[in-house]
Amino acid sequence: MRWAAAAVAALLLAACSGAGGGGAAAGQPEPRTLTVFAAASLTEAFGELETRFEEVHPGVDVVFGFGASSDLAQQVVHGAPAEVLATADPATMRTVADAGLVDGEPVVFATNVLQIATPSGNPAGIASFADLARPGLQVVVCAPQVPCGAAAERVERATGVALDPVSEEPDVESVLGKVVTRDADAGLVYASDVRAAGDDVAGIAFCEADLARTEYPIAVIADVPDADLARAFRSLVTGPSGRAVLGSAGFGRP
Repeated sequence: MRWAAAAVAALLLAACSGAGGGGAAAGQPEPRTLTVFAAASLTEAFGELETRFEEVHPGVDVVFGFGASSDLAQQVVHGAPAEVLATADPATMRTVADAGLVDGEPVVFATNVLQIATPSGNPAGIASFADLARPGLQVVVCAPQVPCGAAAERVERATGVALDPVSEEPDVESVLGKVVTRDADAGLVYASDVRAAGDDVAGIAFCEADLARTEYPIAVIADVPDADLARAFRSLVTGPSGRAVLGSAGFGRP
């Protein structure tokens, strides 16, 4: 009988212990995921903002989808489960807004300009945008439907300098990859991308880049499950903390 009583007591203690553990777990923040689609050129800056956001929102996991703005916009239009969208130009954001998928008005939070990226040391001796049209020079650019490619075309039209690229890449990261591996003598990317690449590339600024300055808008997608959380991330990006991080990454203010 003593054994039976002891066994019952042990079971009761175990049950109480289990109940106590469940209460502690229940006191923890409920895990939540925030899905953010963002232009590839925002990878470094948004990575830092992710850390800051998660620190002040316990239990939240920010999941990014980085890529070409035009691709991301089409994915959202076709039902991809993004809750926040940040693009590298207003035109791609407009396709989402015109589809009625934006909550409120998109907010411009940063600007950027093109820069010439060359392999470290600039072995081809490139000094200007016009140099990119030199015969025999291997130049890579973004595809025309991508914001960095559209910006390059605007500079070409404004300057009368016609480029003959050896390839048109789907995003800035692909352009940089060709330059870093020395498969290209030069590539046109954003100033922020050159800064993010560090010593792997050399950056050449050119005054004509101001002719194609691009704006970055951010928007909360309509009818998402946790709109308040999405708006909080947008506020971080557009607020003082976000501006400081973006400035350090080479972006300009709107």
